[in-house]
This record gives sequence, C-alpha cells and structure tokens, in this order.
Amino acid sequence: MPDRRADAADIDLLLEAFPDRIRQALIAGPHHRADLLEVVMDLGRPPEARYRGEECLLSPDDITQTDIDDVVGRIGAFGEDNRAGIPRTLHRISALRNRSGRVIGLTCRVGRAVFGTISIVRDLIESGRSVLLLGRPGVGKTTMLREMARVLADDLRKRVVIVDTSNEIAGDGDIPHSGIGRARRMQVPRPSEQHSVMIEAVENHMPEVIVIDEIGTELEALAARTIAERGVQLIGTAHGQTLDNLLSNPTLSDLIGGIQAVTLGDDEARRRGTQKTVLERKAPPTFDVLVEIQSWDAVTVYDNVAEAVDCLLRRDLPPAELRRRDADGQIVVERAVSSVPPRDDRGGQRGARTQSAAAGHAAAPVVAATAPPAAAAGGTGQRIYPFGVSRDRLERVINQLRVPATIVRDMQDATMVMTLKNYYRQGAARVRQAEDRGVPVYVLRNNTTIQMERQLADVFQLREVVAGEDGADAPAESDNPVAAALLEAELAIGQVLNGERRTVELQPRSGYVRRLQHQLAERYNVQSESRGREPHRRVKFSR
Repeated sequence: MPDRRADAADIDLLLEAFPDRIRQALIAGPHHRADLLEVVMDLGRPPEARYRGEECLLSPDDITQTDIDDVVGRIGAFGEDNRAGIPRTLHRISALRNRSGRVIGLTCRVGRAVFGTISIVRDLIESGRSVLLLGRPGVGKTTMLREMARVLADDLRKRVVIVDTSNEIAGDGDIPHSGIGRARRMQVPRPSEQHSVMIEAVENHMPEVIVIDEIGTELEALAARTIAERGVQLIGTAHGQTLDNLLSNPTLSDLIGGIQAVTLGDDEARRRGTQKTVLERKAPPTFDVLVEIQSWDAVTVYDNVAEAVDCLLRRDLPPAELRRRDADGQIVVERAVSSVPPRDDRGGQRGARTQSAAAGHAAAPVVAATAPPAAAAGGTGQRIYPFGVSRDRLERVINQLRVPATIVRDMQDATMVMTLKNYYRQGAARVRQAEDRGVPVYVLRNNTTIQMERQLADVFQLREVVAGEDGADAPAESDNPVAAALLEAELAIGQVLNGERRTVELQPRSGYVRRLQHQLAERYNVQSESRGREPHRRVKFSR
C-alpha cells in the first residue's frame, strides 16, 4: 500500500479556512482525516464531506453566502480556471459561480503527496522513455505524476521541470510543495497559455524531463510532440480513460501517432479482406509508453504505443501488460491481451451496441433473433470467411443478431464464404477454391450491413423485422419511407466505396431524412452534400 505518512501534514491549513461548525464537525467526526477526499459547500444546501467510499453531511444547517465569502477570503485568489489554493499546500478549491460571477459553491479537494505510488511503474520512468497516464477523474493521476517528478529529480538526479497549469502538482504560492523534491516548477498564468510555457521550459531551462498535467488541446499536443522531438523525456496525463478513448479523440490522437485515412489498391484491399479505405497511424507517437490507471494497485501498461495503435487500427487486440500490487506489497506482472475492443475502419469498436435512431441508422431494417445464440434457428454454428466483405460490419451484425457464427481468417476453417458480387463475377481464386471444396458461397450485392443482415437472416432462418425506437416490431421496409431512404443510401455508399461509381445522387427527400443520410455517409467516411431546391433537394455521395 502507498505510504500515507504525509497525508495529514498540512490538512490543518485547509481546515482553518472553513467556518467553525464545519471545522469542528470534521475534527470530531467518526472518520479519519487521512481518508478525507473533499468538502462540498453549496449555497442553500448542507455542507457535505466525501471520504473514501462514503459521503456524509457535516451539519443540518444550510450553507449561507457569508460562509462561502469567509472561505473565499481566507484562500488565494481564483484564476481564470476558477481554481484557488492555499500557499505551500496541495489543496485545491474550485468555485461555482452564478451568472453575475459571484461564488455560490465551493469544492475543496484535499491534496496529498503520497509516497510509494509509482513502484508499480517505476521501471518505466527510469527507462528514459516518455510515459502518458490515463484514468478516470479522481483515480490518482496527478498524485502519481507528482511522485514521478520527485523520484526523477531526487533519486535519479535528473533536471526536471514541471509545467503546473493550476498549481495542482506543486501547490499554490511561489514556493513549491516539498512533494516534488528537487524538481523545478513553472507556473502557467492562464490555462490557454500552457502550450507556450511548455515550449519556453525547453528553450530556457535545459530540462532532461518535462512533467505536464492534463494535456487537453491540440496546441498542447503539438507542443508535446515538439518537446519529444528534441530528445526530452515527457511524463504527462491526458483526458481519457483508455487507449481507445485517446485514439477516438481527434484533438489528442496525435499524442499516440494520429490517424489518417489511406485508400488501398484493389489487389491490396482484396489481400487484406477489407474495404479500400482504411485507417493507419500517421506518425510515430509522442509518448512511447501508455499507462491506464485502474486504481492505486492496478494498471494496464502498453509498453509499445506504436505497436498497440497499429494493432487497433488493424482490428486486432493490442498486447498489454497487467500489473497489480498484491496484499504483501509485491508487484505481479502478467502478460495479457488488452481488453480494449478493436476498432473498425471508421473509428468505432467491434461489438459496440447499435446506435440510436438519432445517430441516423437505427431505423434501417434489422433482423431480430427469436432465441439466444445457443438455441438459434439452424442449430449449428457457422464459421464465416469474408472475402472482400468488411469484417467489422459483419462482426457487428453477428453480435446484433445474436446468431451462432464466428469470423475466421483462414479459408480452410470456413463452413461458408461471404463475398461481393464483383469478386464473384471476376472468378476470384479464393471463391473458386471454396466452390471446389464444396463450401457454400453467399454473394452480397454491396458491402453494407443491411445486405449482411438479410443474408444471415436467410442462413439462420430468422424472421425479418424493422426495429422501432422502443424495440417493437415496425412495418416492413416497403411501408417505412425512412428505412427505404436509408437502404437507398447504404446501397449508394456501397457503390462509391467499391469503385462502381464515383458519385451517386439519391432520390429527393425531406430535410430530416437527408440529415440521416449525411450521418450515414459520415459513418462510412464518404463525402456527402445536398443539392437542388425544395421539394427536389437531394443528397449526393462521392469519394
């Protein structure tokens, strides 16, 4: 367990800022002060204390404006980020304001320099590689970051500079908290200037290591890349809980190499068994190692970020290292496959649940299984080899329909082959090979989920319905103009993606339906625009 000897070293300074009745309640309460996380004071509500795993009221009396003004008068000035602190402590007071700017609520978080928190990843920072920390709010990212800075500065005797935006790492005031050891701290006057202070730290102070908390903007991500390219070790945190979250964030994906769409040639797309437009990593990642923090005693480590990102973009599970601290304080390292679901070519996750109708495609026809997979019609499971068919869409359809089918990568393991009309007409070698072996070949008109749903419905003898917003059966497609419009859009998108046509114009539709068609195009990375005037305005798709 982490050493908590420093937990209560300066907590009395925070208690002195509270009104007497709140301070006395905290001192006389049944909970240990070492477990106090934060105190919440909102105008017109009773004060509340939050401990590890529990919340309790400190007084039956509501907070008054006088109570809030007294606390504000005893602490430092609030910055543009509505945060203040107490000099030479790690406590953070955040303000809630009304429309006129007056403070009407306070969140007083207890800051601690907890020693021993990085033993589980100490070898990573000692390696000299750049490390990025991810985790949900309150999991301890900043505490771990502070301890990393101290170990690098004191134990490894490196020149460490902390870029401290909200004075959360090294505390409020001009003299930094002792929790950062010999590390130097550069304060940031405004959050919007963090990126420029990052560059200034490299240019003016010759650091070997730069520590940054909460990288959150594109300029900060670019500054981080500039620093890494100058050979400086970076230790930082970013918004997000998992590697896949970061990969899906267009603002911060550059930290792990960025993503770009690449159009493959026909032969290469056929060899990979994917659509022609795929996603690939754009550049080397800024950070070499990524750590997902689950708790004080458990983390997931991606030791090679470039390899992990490439695996996700290839729709494979990236290798990961699971580390945990057992009851005896020993570090247990297990080599395992990450639980992060692989991404599809449009940046989604395989097996993700179907989006709502507001996302633009829930009104499309879906085939609902009438029984769980084990008891689905058809009895036996199918091993499907997709040739030229998107594996990601097919797997998503299988999960949605709950049919007993799996996708295989080797033709020899397949009990059925699913391909496109173009490949079948061309007499592709793998199609002929399947037919020679007596493996049934199912031909789709287009590489769309609707075509896959209908084919699997036929294979597994499922009844076809159109799912309404409440999950109830809706009229069939011919009676549903929205479903018909989305089917038309899916077919047109398939023609564009397969290279059959460079542009396709759809039938005139209402504004609501056109918006759904635009969203569908965005989902498949196809350009779309509306043309013409009402009532003949229509959507046009192009590469």
